[in-house]
Amino acid sequence: MAISSIGVGSGLPLDQLLTDFRNSENQALALIQKKQVSEQSRLTAYGRIQSSIEALKTAAEKLGKDDTYGGLKTSVSGDAFTASATNKAIAGQYDIRVETLASAQSLVTNGVADRAQAIGTGGTITIELADGTTQSIELGSEDTSINGLIKAINQADPSLGVRATVINDGGAEPHRLLLTATATGENAAVSRITVDDNAQLEALIGFDSSGANPNIQEQKANNATLFINGIEISSQTNQVENAIEGVTLTLTKADESATLKVERDDAGTTQAIKAFVTAYNNLQSTIKSLTSYDVEAQQGSALTGDTLARRAQAATRDALNGFSSEGTLRTLSQLGITTNPTTGQLEVNDEKLSAGIKDHLGDVQRLLAGEGGLAERFKATTENFLGSKGYIQSAKDGADRTLANLQRQYDDTSARIDAKMENYRRQFTALDSMMAQMSSVSSYLTQQLSMLGNLYEKK
Repeated sequence: MAISSIGVGSGLPLDQLLTDFRNSENQALALIQKKQVSEQSRLTAYGRIQSSIEALKTAAEKLGKDDTYGGLKTSVSGDAFTASATNKAIAGQYDIRVETLASAQSLVTNGVADRAQAIGTGGTITIELADGTTQSIELGSEDTSINGLIKAINQADPSLGVRATVINDGGAEPHRLLLTATATGENAAVSRITVDDNAQLEALIGFDSSGANPNIQEQKANNATLFINGIEISSQTNQVENAIEGVTLTLTKADESATLKVERDDAGTTQAIKAFVTAYNNLQSTIKSLTSYDVEAQQGSALTGDTLARRAQAATRDALNGFSSEGTLRTLSQLGITTNPTTGQLEVNDEKLSAGIKDHLGDVQRLLAGEGGLAERFKATTENFLGSKGYIQSAKDGADRTLANLQRQYDDTSARIDAKMENYRRQFTALDSMMAQMSSVSSYLTQQLSMLGNLYEKK
């Protein structure tokens, strides 16, 4: 710590001397800081490698999934429905007519003058659906007004099967309770509503689908009806699954016909393979940039000479080596995927890849997703590096320990330097004081000698 007053008494540059001592001692701190920066760079670099390996693992997992192969696409000639297909579907053409769309039932009660006015007291509402599901709502001391009923119904168990709101028709008694089934189709419709221990509420909302209901207007539920190549299909919803195996139809317009085409689509397989190649090349590029050495500048990178980086590079390259024991396409090179011997990057021959997928899809799937195939090999390889006990986490833990040790060294060294500088300061202060006293004595003696000299001359 520099004290500006040091040196005033002696006239010596003690303040600058303290600063020079501090700068000299701080070289030890600078060395520790340099090591900290280097170790932090290592830790960051491990994180980059981890991210690249995770991306490679994800891409390899995609290659191992059955739905990556044999994909199908759909096209629809009209606007009666939309369609999607999984790889379980069979390519073909289908003539489809949508007769009716599925709709939900709604019930509207007679109106009341005041929506906040209680309708009787308490009671138990029981709602039975057409599929036999029954749920009850205990009102007890709860509000039995239109507002209270809406709250009780909408906050009940979702399996109740209905939602409630209010319609204002503008009449003398305008507030009418509207109940709407939460799902479409006849089986989701309300078949009966009863209210026990509250006759007034029973009179307002009591309902039985088998008889007349003068207090309630019903808009009936409908099932969707469609014909696929002349075969009638009925559906509770407008999303019709597996009427054609592997195909989902979403009905959008009634009394309309359209043609559905289901065709082979290899784009998903191609994209998955190219995504894997990109992920692999990104990892190799990342490792190369983190381990390179600039000869001219004589400067290494964050992981130059690091064993983990080299291990990751070698392990992923080794995982490429494999072949299928059967079929026409047995190796990656036959599929058009080769390694550039100069850069170590994978290269794709688009023409060979497209032909291989088109003509030998089974071989491609065995090579990439089969037992012992590319996906399995990379799964095993990447798992060695990832996870709480993987190589990368072990390396990161080691870097964290080193950083903690360096911080302790820095703190200890800094404290030692502060103590040494404080000792210097005290010594310099004492020196300054002593030199000031000596200067004062010297001035006094000089003055006295001068006075004696003057007296002698006068005599």
